Amino acid sequence: MKLKDLLVNIPVLETNADVEMEIGGVAYDSRKVTPGSLFVAISGFATDGNRFIPMAMEKGAAVVVTARKPEGEIPYVLVESDRKALAILGVNYFGHPAESMTMIGITGTNGKTSSTLLLKHVIETVLHGKVGLIGTMENRIGHEVVPTERTTPESFELQQLFGRMRDAGCTHVVMEVSSHAISLDRVAGIHYHVAAFTNLTEDHLDFHKTMESYCDAKAELFRRCDRAVLNCDDPWFDRIRANATCNICTASVAGNGDLQAKDLVLLSDGIAFTAAMGEKQVPVKLPIPGKFTVYNALTVLGIAVQMGISLEDAAAALATAQGVKGRVEVVPTPGKDYTILIDYAHTPDGLENVLSSVKDYCKGRLIALFGCGGDRDRTKRPIMGRIGAELADIAIITSDNPRTEVPSAIIADIVAGIPETAGKYEVIENRVEAIHHAMDIAQKDDIIVLAGKGHETYQEICGVKNHLDEREVVADYLRK
Repeated sequence: MKLKDLLVNIPVLETNADVEMEIGGVAYDSRKVTPGSLFVAISGFATDGNRFIPMAMEKGAAVVVTARKPEGEIPYVLVESDRKALAILGVNYFGHPAESMTMIGITGTNGKTSSTLLLKHVIETVLHGKVGLIGTMENRIGHEVVPTERTTPESFELQQLFGRMRDAGCTHVVMEVSSHAISLDRVAGIHYHVAAFTNLTEDHLDFHKTMESYCDAKAELFRRCDRAVLNCDDPWFDRIRANATCNICTASVAGNGDLQAKDLVLLSDGIAFTAAMGEKQVPVKLPIPGKFTVYNALTVLGIAVQMGISLEDAAAALATAQGVKGRVEVVPTPGKDYTILIDYAHTPDGLENVLSSVKDYCKGRLIALFGCGGDRDRTKRPIMGRIGAELADIAIITSDNPRTEVPSAIIADIVAGIPETAGKYEVIENRVEAIHHAMDIAQKDDIIVLAGKGHETYQEICGVKNHLDEREVVADYLRK
């Protein structure tokens, strides 16, 4: 592909290269540069890609795309934004793959994963389409699982994945859109047919610094779509809606939206409600417990309606959906008279949601086991400590993914938020030992909630991912 074709729609400030030259590939990692390829120098947080321009040239790069004019006599293209340039380069290099599929994006602090998986099921059931999925748990091309490292892949890999989806015959793409992805231009150049907002609670303030900045990053998605579904019960709804440029359908449990959930029934094995929209009143059942599931269902129903699917057909499809791995997932405990649930709750709101929901139907004691991730927003740690200790009969504070932080220091931050009036809590740093202890003290009708890991099958300690599947921990301990 010629350089001039790769640069289409990229704001270029200066060109010091032959735009007619043929480019054999694109790389933003100097180690992956091949002769005749284009190297994008990204100004990252940990390192500056401009430092590696000499290495890229030594490896045969034909031209450099950069937001900072390079030194020396080398072919370069100076752009306004290196990250946006990388995204549009991907769009052009892979032939605008998103344009041939119906694009749906879901953003919010909690509920993205469950909503995307449920929506994928609805589209496959009602429209019989082949769906590409991009999210926290995994990426999928139809039923083929593609491993993922982050919620939204880097822009060039994202466009490559879209290309694979298109070539495999996908008609729709359902994806989680993180605030990082929006802020770092990973989703630049993508226009969505429908986008949705689930909720906004404290998270990622290490990156965004303020809740207002975090909200505004999310809100940007609704200037890049045709239609939207917004949770109007959320306190940040007005700010999200303020600058939206799309057709909006509001969803509500409190009774204020275009699409409403009425007559809620919360059970230990699922939820039921009536979806009301205009004159329509449609019964909805879903085999996933928790009030937050009602909100996820409304998000999915709203998107379906915005896509042209009838409310009745969407509700019928939801009734046949399965539980989501790591989201209020019941772990088998044969021979025991207590219950163990695994949930991905790793934010204050997420932890409060799952514990409050379980408390509604727990006949015995509620035992909550949780920690907080290292190298992430520290301000939420004491908040989660307070929530866990106040809502659970017994809280067990342990490690999540400490990453490069000292586990005991993270736990100290969590414990600092626990008031003296809260319920009983214990500290067991080793997560496996903490799970064993929870099982040892569990009594008849107790429910143990293992919060934070969810679908993850590893624990990252000192920067190393060690295998840790809580389902296996439970099963092995029961066998022993």
